[in-house]
Formats: sequence, structure tokens, C-alpha cells
Amino acid sequence: MRIVVTGQVGIDKKAFLEQAVAAAQRAGVPVALCNVGERMYAEAPDVPTGKILDLPLSRLNSLRRSVFKDILALGATETNIIVNTHATFRWRHGLFYAFDYDLMGELSADLYITLVDNIDRIHARLLRDGHTNHTLKDLMVWREEEILATELLSQIVRGHGRFYILARGLGDEAENEPAEMLARFISPGKWKKAYLSFPMTGIDDVETIAQIQQFRAEMKRHFICFDPGDLEEKHLCSLALSAAEAGDRFVTLNVDGKEIRIETTELLAILPDIDGQIYARDFKLIDQSDMIISLIPAIPAGDGLGARPGISSGVERELQHAHEAARDVFVIWTAQAEPSPFITETATRLFRSTGEAVEFFREENYIQETHPGRLFG
Repeated sequence: MRIVVTGQVGIDKKAFLEQAVAAAQRAGVPVALCNVGERMYAEAPDVPTGKILDLPLSRLNSLRRSVFKDILALGATETNIIVNTHATFRWRHGLFYAFDYDLMGELSADLYITLVDNIDRIHARLLRDGHTNHTLKDLMVWREEEILATELLSQIVRGHGRFYILARGLGDEAENEPAEMLARFISPGKWKKAYLSFPMTGIDDVETIAQIQQFRAEMKRHFICFDPGDLEEKHLCSLALSAAEAGDRFVTLNVDGKEIRIETTELLAILPDIDGQIYARDFKLIDQSDMIISLIPAIPAGDGLGARPGISSGVERELQHAHEAARDVFVIWTAQAEPSPFITETATRLFRSTGEAVEFFREENYIQETHPGRLFG
């Protein structure tokens, strides 16, 4: 299998993809990882680290073509190959493409994946690497451009449109679930692809949070999961609004254990982008899945009236979208109150617990028993 993985600068794709390759190899699936940027630096030893995008476009394009031809030669001898590259660049030259159509056509990849990550983490990594000539708005737009260009590439080269958006997740843990999700695309057999739906805002009850976490972990044992919780930027909105109301010039964020300061006005400028991209991206994640699995937890009401179903407007829209997209709709309803017809009439199947859902998936052969667990068992 040939996979092209794209993503904006600041994602640290190489480390993520090395984890995916290691997960596949632990399952006995050999994978060759080709990092286009790394190979370009090796072919241009006169260029300092981090400065390659400052080269004239003519030399940059020449380097890329030379490296890609070497990758094509390697791909002729390898069963599985991952090409780590970019679809676009937004740099000193402005916005420009980062691939050659003829060489991409020759590669004829089976799969195209764009990695995405929280915008504050992208920003923090760029600052770490000495890149300061950007705004958060630039990064939000670049992410959209990278997704769009990669999806178009997948449709134009082969016409199959086998394109996926995958959130990077933390990526620095010993067992990185999103990296394992990518590895499962290469593994033997056919893993079902599931979008995980659950309430993400206004949940502060410890037991409910634990229930949601257990649901996410259990589903990731059995499927290729697209989890909206792996890319969570909504909290930036409340931080920006609170800082603006208090008259604070800066917002201090803890990103991967390090504090960074962002101007409040810069955060406020991307609030519409955060909401708009969440809305559009989550629907695309549903469209690229075989099914949606939604947990509607029972949330303590706090008024002596017992627990209530924890269904948000976002979850309702996701369920409706999945139903209209002809996806299987599985709902885990844990509250004692009966679900409304708007749930029961659109659900393929309704369960009362995560365990009941897993039992059904096993009986109906949704789960690969040969590789049932994380890291392929």
C-alpha cells in the first residue's frame, strides 16, 4: 500500500509517522517511511536546518523533484510505503503548492491522509523552532488549504477520492492511539472506520467524564476511530472572551507542559474560524467513516430529579448527518429516560451500555477478532 501523508509545518509529522510505522511493524507489517523534507536537506547540505523554504522556488522545486524520483525508485521494491510531504506551503513566497502532479501520478497512492492538530500546539512548535513570522489566522487558513489541496489531489490522481483527515493527538506518548489508527490502514484485513460522537462541552461530572473516556478507549480497541476529542480548540474561545472581558492583553496557555503567551486580539480574530472548522470538519469525519457510534451518557441533574440524557445539539446534528449520509448509526443510551423518536427512528441500533454495543459488534463481525486490541493485539 502506498500512502501520502500531508500536513502543515508545525505538525511534527515525522515523529508521529515513526510511531505509526513502529505499530505496523510490531504486527509484522513492514513499512518504509520516506520523509521528503529530510531527504531534501540531505541533498542540499549547504542549507541550514529550518531554512529550506527560504530558497528560491526554482531550486526548491528542483530539489523536491529529485528526491521524489528516488522515492519512486524505492517504492518499486517496497510493499508498503508512507510518503511524508506537504500539499501546500504558506511561507515567504506566499501560498504555493508542494507537489508535482506528474510524479504524484506516477506514485499513484492508494490513500491520502492529512494530519491536523490544535492550532495552539502548531503555534507553539513553530515558536520552538524559531519561526515567528505568522499569525494564528495564517495557521487556521493553512490547515484548510492543506486539507483541500490533498483531497483534490486524491480525486485527480486516481479518481477514487480515498482521502482521510486524521487528528494527530498528543503524539508523544509511548502508546499513541491516532498513530495506531493510521497503522491499521496498512494492516491485514479490513478494519471498520467509526466516528465517535459524545457531548464535549458543559460536562464537569467526574463519573460522566470517566464514562466518556472509557467509551472512547473501548471503541479504539476495535476500530479505526475518528475522534473529535483528539482535536479540541473550543476551549480557546472561552479563554479569549474571558481575557477580553477582563481587559487582559495576553492569554497564557499551557501547551504540552510549556507556557506560551498569545495576544488576546489574535485569539479573538480566529473565534469564527474555530467554530466554522469544527462544524465542517466533524461532518467530513462522519462522511469518511463507515458508521457513527454515539454515547449519550446519563448526567446527574443536580436538582434531585435524577440523571438526564447528556445529548448536545452537536451530537444531535452529527446523528442526523450520519443518517442522511446513509451511514450506520449506533447509539449507546445509558439514561433511564426513554429516547425520543428523533433518536430511535434514525438509529440503526440502540444499546444500553458500551459493553452491550461491543458484544453486538462481535456477533455481527464488525470487529476483527484476529487483531482485536490496540497495537493489533
